[in-house]
Order: sequence, then structure tokens, then C-alpha cells
Amino acid sequence: MKLNHVFGRFMCLSAILSPFINAEAEIKMPAFFASNMVMQQNTEGKMWGTANPSSNVTVSPSWTDQKYTVKSAKDGKWTISFPTPEAGGPYTITVSDGTPTLLENVMLGEVWLCSGQSNMEMPMKGFKNQPVEGANMATLHSKNPNIRLFTVKRNSSTTPVDDVTGKWAEATPASVRNFSATAYFFGKEIEEILDVPVGLIVVAWGGSACEAWMNDEMLSAFPEAAAKIPGKDDKIQSKNRTPSVLFKGMLNPLIGLPMQGVIWYQGEDNWNRAHSYTDMFSTMIKGWRNLWGQGEFPFYYCQIAPYDYSIITEPGQPVYNSAYLREAQAKVEQIVPNTGMAVLMDAGWDKGIHPPKKRIAGERLALLALNKTYGIEGIGAESPVYKSMEVKGDTIEINFDRAPEWIAGKQSFESNQFKLAGEDRVFYPAKAWISQKKVLVKSDKVPYPVAVRYAFENASEGDLFSTDGIPVSSFRSDDWPDECLPKE
Repeated sequence: MKLNHVFGRFMCLSAILSPFINAEAEIKMPAFFASNMVMQQNTEGKMWGTANPSSNVTVSPSWTDQKYTVKSAKDGKWTISFPTPEAGGPYTITVSDGTPTLLENVMLGEVWLCSGQSNMEMPMKGFKNQPVEGANMATLHSKNPNIRLFTVKRNSSTTPVDDVTGKWAEATPASVRNFSATAYFFGKEIEEILDVPVGLIVVAWGGSACEAWMNDEMLSAFPEAAAKIPGKDDKIQSKNRTPSVLFKGMLNPLIGLPMQGVIWYQGEDNWNRAHSYTDMFSTMIKGWRNLWGQGEFPFYYCQIAPYDYSIITEPGQPVYNSAYLREAQAKVEQIVPNTGMAVLMDAGWDKGIHPPKKRIAGERLALLALNKTYGIEGIGAESPVYKSMEVKGDTIEINFDRAPEWIAGKQSFESNQFKLAGEDRVFYPAKAWISQKKVLVKSDKVPYPVAVRYAFENASEGDLFSTDGIPVSSFRSDDWPDECLPKE
């Protein structure tokens, strides 16, 4: 009886401790290695996590009879690589160190990271009093098991973290409603045209600064921002703007995840720091690429849309011209390989920083990817860009690059968004008309023009396009300083 009593107590204690013992032995992986995920096709796949220290971890994908094994380190960490074939699925992946973990409904296809601030984060359901145009019907028709969605939960940290909070979901009206509109419209086009599964991972936070998405090393080139990097135990002054905190809290766990590329929609928070944005954004792109170790992966981004920034300017403060930020963004695709900018001059909202035309943003990013990354010919993807000007009497003739089929107006052969200036550097509204591949500009108030600007204001609505309907970015021929811009 006494022995039975002791045995009974032992079994009871074992039952209590069993979940904890098993939990310790259980394979653990970041949240994005899970059922319903998409893995990048035709590449060297990669997974990582923790297991029992110094144990053999075996990965068994169902698309092959091959098993892949690696030994975990003394701290239990492990990383394993294995080839992935062409798109397909659904598959299963079993990961085991003696206790198996089964990932189900896994697809192979195209994986894209979707990052930035609120215009990337903005869901299909919109923000309060700020709808997404056409979203309700698009959401109604969104059910598609080939599109998989993952949103990284907001997290700001002073030290690099190893995991994120989030969950993969198939595209359904319920999941799409709460997912990034720009990212969804992008992914929908990629999936439809390529006919392969698409995985979209959103890593975005409204109001976030470019500086917040860079690590300490990247920021070292920018002393003013680097000085604001918080120490390990420091209080974070701004959860979404403090340098490095979103890189450490949201992006760091994803580094090394095999993917096709990145789409980015950010810049609104940097609108009053245009003087540093070209260098900063370029440094960020190069820094991400170096960390991923995946070469110069595609990086496509949205140019900020027209908006009247005077609305958010504090009394007594200068009203910056966001056209300088758009100019800084435009320079990046000229100096950083394998990038492209989606111009949104026709998709802004002068009274709201969150324009409703998210379908346009997503589709223009998709055009860049389909043309430049996936090699689809016969489509227009890139905006015409200002090349040069020539003064002929009282008229300026403007030439463009990337305009093989000439230049087009919005509804006519004229534009009302041009201004001219003479030696006094005072700009006046001008008449502009299209002649084949050139735009001619003239103003009665500027008989001897020396400089021209197009839509170079906060909230100008662009009316100049390629014949494929891709708008021209705001631009200027001069390099004159603006008294409202921060000095270098």
C-alpha cells in the first residue's frame, strides 16, 4: 500500500510536470515558420530556431524524399539550408529533434516583404473617416488560397529581438479586410499574372521614420540620428520614430528569410528632412541587402503622394515643401541598382495624408516587379523622367528619358502644373503644351526664362503621363536652395 501510494504520487507529479518537460524539448521557430506559410521557390531555403542543446534537428519537406539534418549548438540554436523547387503545394514540413513539429499547408512561391509607415500599414478597411477606394468589392472577391498574408505586430525595442508576433492566413474577405491595402493589391497582381502562390509579410508602423528602420551601423553615417539611438536600458522617446528601434523590434527577426524582394511606402515622416533622405534611404537599402546576404534583391518603393503638409505644421514653424522629399526619393532609383519608384502624383489627397487610391499604389509597384524582376515585356512600368531643357527665346523645351511613346496630358495636350523663373528666381505660372516627346513651357511674365518646375509644391496634382498612364514625378531644372529647408 505504501509503495502504491508513493508510485501514485510520482505519477501525479509526472503528469503535472509533463507539459513543461515537453515544452523544453519542443522545437521552437520564429512565428513566420509555421503552417500556411509561403517559402520562396527555386532558391536555397533556410529555417532556424531552437531545440534541445547539441541535438540532431531534421527537416523533412514533403516535396522530396530527402531529409536534412543539422546539429543544434550548446545553446540550442540551429540553422539549416535546403533547396526549394519551383512553385507548388500545398506541402508539409516536419521539423524534429526527437519531438516532431508539423507545418501544414505550406506553399512554394514568391515571397515579398512589405514595409514602411502608415500608407503601407493602412488596411483594406481603411482608417477612421479615411476609406480605401474600391476596397469593399475588392475584399468581397479576395478569397484565394494562393495568396498568404502575415502582419508583424508593432514592436519597438532598444535591443535586437529574435521573434515576431504574427500568424499566416490565407486570403479571405475576413483576413484581407485587416491587411495592408497597398500590399494586397500588389500581391494580387503578382499572383494573377504569374499564377504562383504569393506570400506577403507586412512590417510597417504608421508615422515611422526611415531612421527607425536602420540599425546602429547604418546610422553611423548620420551623426545627428546616431546620437539619438537609445541604450539598452534607455526609455524609448518615440516608439515609431526613434532611430533603430523598429529595426531591432520588428525587422531583425526576419533577416535572412529567403524572399524575392521588398516593396516600401515611407517618407511622409521625413518630409521636413529631405536634405538627408537620398543618402539615408540609399544606405538603408544597401544595409538591408548586406544583412540578407541575398545580393541586390529588388527594392521597389512608392514616392509620397501630394498632400498639403501645412495642415500638420505647428504654428510658428516653417512650411516645408514636400516636393524636395519627392525629389530626394527620385534620386535613389538613379543611384541604387535594382530599385524602382512608383510615382503617385495622380493619387494624392491634399486634405489627408492617407490617400484612398491604394489600388493604384499596389498596382504600380506590381508593374515594376512584373517588368523589371519577372521580365514581362510589352508593358509600361517606369515613369518618364526629366532629362534636360533648352531655352528658345521666351520658351523652354523639356526633354524626357524613359518616354518611348512620347508624353501625354491627363485629358488634353496641355498641362497647368508648370512654372517658369528668370534670373530673379521668382516662379510664375506658365502655359505648357505637349509636342511629340517634348513639353514646351512659356509665361508672359518671364520673357527670359532660366529655370522650370513641374508640380513642385506640396499638393500639386500631376497631369503629365507616359502614354501607358504612368505619371511623371514632380521635378525642377534648377538646384536653387530653399530658405525653408534645413541647411546641410
